[in-house]
Amino acid sequence: MAPVTLRRTRAVTAALGPYEWAWARENRARIEAHWARRRAARPAMFNGRVMLAHALAERNGACHAALFETDYATLTAFRDFGFPDPGIFNVFAAIVPRSADGAYLLGRMNGHTANAGQIYFACGTPDPEDVREGGRVDLGASALRELHEETGLVPPETDRGWTVVQEGGHLAFLRPMHFAEDADTLLARARAHLAAEAVPELADVVAVRGPDDIDPASMPVYAQVFLRDAFAAGGDA
Repeated sequence: MAPVTLRRTRAVTAALGPYEWAWARENRARIEAHWARRRAARPAMFNGRVMLAHALAERNGACHAALFETDYATLTAFRDFGFPDPGIFNVFAAIVPRSADGAYLLGRMNGHTANAGQIYFACGTPDPEDVREGGRVDLGASALRELHEETGLVPPETDRGWTVVQEGGHLAFLRPMHFAEDADTLLARARAHLAAEAVPELADVVAVRGPDDIDPASMPVYAQVFLRDAFAAGGDA
């Protein structure tokens, strides 16, 4: 298992800039062949523009990521090949919804997606929609958009800081937000949202109410690490 680190920070920032990624250039033929195989299995996959991180630093009590742009085919190959360049990270931001009765809500990916069957917090790799003036990348807005698009949920306007989990090539910026409703109410709302969508990205939304609900077979390591840490702290992530 790759080394895992977890730390809390008051804020996260990110900026987009130029970066020459030698691994992607040198492996272009392998990347294209891999993408063709993945598309043959799941034709709905789309090769859009995404961002990866090539540096991470602490600045004035906040965590800052330096990002660059690539395409989803390259990210997919990089991830599926086991993150062969240790200096590059698959970066993403997610809201971590916690219900009033202490459950965490995660999504189960639908069958047409690249991660079909996996269970993790609603999230997405930053894309051009998240870029602001001066190249600043709004990870908070990215996380909120993904949560709303995938579940229909809108969290309260609270700021509890961020938890940063780094696991192998994954760099997860997780922002816990506590809802006033209980888990069953939130699940019903999210499932109604999925039922109204023509092709939902999620097959279901599930509640993790304690450590016994953590499923290593379907949950990525970073999600397991966050949840175990949160429950060990009394659920107050």
